Amino acid sequence: MTRPNIIFIVADDLGFADLGCYGGRDAHFGPVSPVLDRLAANGLCLSDGYSNSPVCSPTRFALMTARYQYRLRAAAEEPINSKSKGSTVLGLAPEHPSLPSLLKASGYRTALIGKWHLGYPPAFSPLKSGYESFFGPMAGGVDYFSHCSGNGTHDLYLGEEEHTEEGYITDLLSKRAVDYVENMGAAAAKDMPFFLSLHYTAPHWPWETREDHALSAEVRENLFHLHGGNIHTYQRMIHHMDEGIGWIVQALEKTGQLDNTLIVFTSDNGGERFSDNWPLVGGKMDLTEGGIRVPWIAHWPAVIAPGGWSPQHCMTMDWSATLLDLAGAKPDPQYPLDGVSLASVLRVANHQFERPLFWRMNHRGQRAFRDGDWKYLRVDGNDYLFNIAVDARERANLGGRQPERLQAMRQAWENWNDTMPPIPKDATINLGFSIKDMPQR
Repeated sequence: MTRPNIIFIVADDLGFADLGCYGGRDAHFGPVSPVLDRLAANGLCLSDGYSNSPVCSPTRFALMTARYQYRLRAAAEEPINSKSKGSTVLGLAPEHPSLPSLLKASGYRTALIGKWHLGYPPAFSPLKSGYESFFGPMAGGVDYFSHCSGNGTHDLYLGEEEHTEEGYITDLLSKRAVDYVENMGAAAAKDMPFFLSLHYTAPHWPWETREDHALSAEVRENLFHLHGGNIHTYQRMIHHMDEGIGWIVQALEKTGQLDNTLIVFTSDNGGERFSDNWPLVGGKMDLTEGGIRVPWIAHWPAVIAPGGWSPQHCMTMDWSATLLDLAGAKPDPQYPLDGVSLASVLRVANHQFERPLFWRMNHRGQRAFRDGDWKYLRVDGNDYLFNIAVDARERANLGGRQPERLQAMRQAWENWNDTMPPIPKDATINLGFSIKDMPQR
């Protein structure tokens, strides 16, 4: 089979149930995510798919390397923030093989449109890690209109140069992606597949729709926008992103590329303030299910049968390994992958295999291990055991009733952790808000 074009779409802080296809409620204006719902209906969804971390930049390190992010010093930051500008340590080292660099070496065109959040030039940039072109912000979050990051500086780049362009950033990213797809559909490009990373900042704060330009000046002093936002604005922000994805699907159809293009959609972590994570508990920064279980949609008409739901356990780095597998790209033996290919699941939705998954967080001393139906969790020094298959809400702690299982899973986590570098003493935890700003979830 001809190798597929690949579009990997990452939303920012999207909750597990924010999309209609994952049980989300309609907004007052109607369905929130009709385009993604159609892609899901005509493709495959995963019920138990996870992000590598409950916070953005660590997940992005895993996405880029197909390895546990704990192997990289910069990924110990929870997350990297704009104070790291100028650092030669806090970023994705150009010498480390990456998903785009390995795909590029195997004959793919590569582009990143959207959020990078893996270090700043001159030491780090998408162009130094395998992308041929880049348009988007380097920082973790920017205002949707001024494109300024949390430290108040302008943060929109074209390649490695600052770039000024007016517009709502969700739409700017969508339109750039449409242009890229149309260009790749030109006759000269048809013999060379492409890999497009489309990393939206939506629906990450500040809480701004297309109509909220006036808020740009208001949030300049505090991009976290702690005094604003609501579920209605939040749903509209998701809808703007969904509409843009629809433009891209139309461009693929128009250029005859849709059938053999694999579109993967997910979120970098669980939802934040206004998200819907039902039935899960917690969100961004938490290793409870609401912080790490995220939507996964895969659409590839040439291979994936419509209407599939898979219970296969997986995490971000597995999708990176999957893309390398489908592209026939060879990993660097000096940097063996931790991710496992899901290609068999794409071809047969009910295919399953055992996939133990591990996490750790400096924040609150958290740790987690999912193995089959069971999950071991530690938060603030307290150990828990949950049967996630029947208690995804993590309310019935079975540790006291099954101490042997709890001890075995705790030891398995310790054994795994011994294979990872320790958390550096100077690693930082960067919280945007606390219980002083709003009640705990």
